[in-house]
Amino acid sequence: MTTPQQALVRSAARNNAEWCAVMCRAHGVASTFEGEAWAAARRTPLYYPDAVTLEPGADPEALVARIDTVSPGASVKDGFADLDLTGAGFRVLFEAEWIHRPAGVPVTAPDLAWDAVRDPDALRDWARAWDDGGGHADLFRPGLLGDPQTFLLAGRSADGRVAVGAVAGRSSDVVGVSNVFGPPNVAWPLVLHAVGRLFPALPVVGYEQGDDLTAALRHGFEAVGPLRVWVHERPA
Repeated sequence: MTTPQQALVRSAARNNAEWCAVMCRAHGVASTFEGEAWAAARRTPLYYPDAVTLEPGADPEALVARIDTVSPGASVKDGFADLDLTGAGFRVLFEAEWIHRPAGVPVTAPDLAWDAVRDPDALRDWARAWDDGGGHADLFRPGLLGDPQTFLLAGRSADGRVAVGAVAGRSSDVVGVSNVFGPPNVAWPLVLHAVGRLFPALPVVGYEQGDDLTAALRHGFEAVGPLRVWVHERPA
């Protein structure tokens, strides 16, 4: 029998996989949802996994067979932290916690005005603010603007500069938040306020680790289950 917490983890994992699929489409990478996992047969964009498990107890061999382990850097998001992929040449890259915030919980009023990015110029400004000089702003491509379930949220200072932001992705029963950037005590109130306006009936999910997890918990989230990201180190 599935517990409420297990159901939340399943919803969060599915939502995250749907966002990964959106990012892959923007880069021309095909992917599929099949039973226990979402996966892409060729390498995915930087920072994005090649597979995400959607159910506990996924078959490791079948999962690894669906992704490219020849090209360097293949990764798997083990959504229930219950796989052992060491025999297939993987090591644990990091561990984190799925997080959940119920719908309708009051949110602190944000200090900045916000909007949803709607055109390529605004997307470029948002991506540069997210990247903060790291050289990967082109990860966020204009194809993302055409997805009806994806919203890039921008909090702007008085001069119109993007100061904080996040990606919000709606699925059937939750809205997922990722790529939160900017000072947490400014970013989280704004992002949660925006999500509450856009999706007032949906709970919010995502995943965080370390100080970012601490900040999310401080803003009303609860940790609902572990996840683990594996990275490939040698040919299987």
